[in-house]
Amino acid sequence: MVRNLVLLSGSSHPSFVDAVATSLGIAPSNRLLAKFASGETRCEIRDSVRGKDVYIVQSFGCGDHGVGLGHRNGEDEDEAEDEAEKKHGPHAAPREKQHTVNDYFIELCIMISACKTGSARRVTAVLPLFPYSRQPDLPFSKVGAPLVGMGPPPGGGENGGAERGGGDAQGKTGTAKYTFESVPVTPGPHVPRTSGLGAPGFEMIDMFSTLRVPSAARVGGGSSGWATPALGLPPAPQQYTTHDYENPSLAMALQAGSGHKQFMAQAGSLVADLLTCAGADRVLTCDLHESAYQGFFDIPVDNLYARPLLKEYIERRIPSYRDAVIVSPDAGGAKRAIAIADSLGLNFALIHKERRHTNVNCPPKATMMLVGDVAGRTCILVDDLVDTANTITRAAKLLKREGRATGVVALLTHGVLSGDAIARINASALDRVVVTNTVAQSAVRRAACPKLEVLDVSATFAEAIRRVHHGESVSRLFQYD
Repeated sequence: MVRNLVLLSGSSHPSFVDAVATSLGIAPSNRLLAKFASGETRCEIRDSVRGKDVYIVQSFGCGDHGVGLGHRNGEDEDEAEDEAEKKHGPHAAPREKQHTVNDYFIELCIMISACKTGSARRVTAVLPLFPYSRQPDLPFSKVGAPLVGMGPPPGGGENGGAERGGGDAQGKTGTAKYTFESVPVTPGPHVPRTSGLGAPGFEMIDMFSTLRVPSAARVGGGSSGWATPALGLPPAPQQYTTHDYENPSLAMALQAGSGHKQFMAQAGSLVADLLTCAGADRVLTCDLHESAYQGFFDIPVDNLYARPLLKEYIERRIPSYRDAVIVSPDAGGAKRAIAIADSLGLNFALIHKERRHTNVNCPPKATMMLVGDVAGRTCILVDDLVDTANTITRAAKLLKREGRATGVVALLTHGVLSGDAIARINASALDRVVVTNTVAQSAVRRAACPKLEVLDVSATFAEAIRRVHHGESVSRLFQYD
């Protein structure tokens, strides 16, 4: 029995909260969560939280709720809403058709704010699956530049302001004349602050390279017939990186391309700011997709690991696991897979996935290559999340067809399984798909996918909550090797 601890459940995964409460020896506190007819969320905390340590559990995998939420069995929407109102009252959400990740997140923020208004001593957001953790703040392309584009600088022409003359700060050629000691605080527009720091021999070359004379091929064809004379000199180096720009907005516009400048939404820091502004004092989550996500918060973030649970499953449920190979389906999860391989003393293999743009109007095509020897062995795919199951099913096909593996088992922490993931897994070369219950897995889904197995991670969250409540170390929970 834990005193002065309040456990509240969001509407996303109530069975998980019941399991955590059973492990803690307490009962979930009473609350009311509903939706008004306009779709707005209503929250009412019916138990006192004054001076208590509050833990609000809300997961964000919407495999069963977020997709395909239309009419069921062809019934009319009004009839479905009337049925829900008779069963759950006038404020019930009609058949959960609006329960998406965003709805769950707003519900969480409202619950946090309600507890802070009720004079709670501390409010901890327990998020088994963290929302928006797969969206980095600044997406970069393969060449290292942000995935944004901007048209030519104002002023027209290929050289922009170089045709107008650069004034004192820039010469008539449009090239800045700066040294390391004289770099101005604010360079000219669209000019990197290191543009004048090249070798002295390139200054004259750069001047000649910007001279423009009428093109013989386009004489009489209009004022746009200009060309650069061929002087037999090497072109001036014009490659810059994002570090060459003083203004971050110009650094984001470094990516070559035409069109307007595309501003990327910073979802990572935005979600962190929203939780903090709502009143969260601490965040408890599991297997963040990017560990750097913790840096977006100015409050403590405890990242739990499902690695001990997955390791135990391998030892108990996979026959002859000593001859198995741990495989990471992509380079991003290599560190996670290597940790399990090292703890078990197993070999490691990697599947390298590369996306190449063959057409700017079409999505990139991903090619996969196996690095390692898996012939005649059982492969254990380890990753943090499965969404559409496209990556792991393609990896299983590669391992059995080209690697000649005898079996493929996928171990994943978060089983979102959205879209056609279940059908894709059933038709794939995977023998088993093992996930944890950080995301709700309904009985219908389990029956539809005989290959699916679910591990219970609620005891890990319960012990972490108990340790946080008593001020004990959480990291010692994972010192199992």
